Amino acid sequence: MLTLILALKAVVEVAALVVLGRWLLGLLVGTGRDNNLAYQVLSAAALPALRLARLLSPRIVIERHLPLVALLLLGFAWIAVTSWKIAHCRAIGVAACL
Repeated sequence: MLTLILALKAVVEVAALVVLGRWLLGLLVGTGRDNNLAYQVLSAAALPALRLARLLSPRIVIERHLPLVALLLLGFAWIAVTSWKIAHCRAIGVAACL
């Protein structure tokens, strides 16, 4: 069970870092970001998180705010998975989680 929790936590952390990296690279590159290969790779990697954000957010949220929504959702998911890990580690003993 601990392996599943750690895997979920890792997936959430990587997805959050990809969305954050895409946003930062977009700021650095500027208007030519669509032609940048690194930005295209990060956009492809961030697509599942952005689609989930579009699915869960109301239609009034515009497309350019979706990365922020995705990052907030991933932050809440990280808090939930971390809380689950803490509860599980307290149940099986902290020494077993190290």
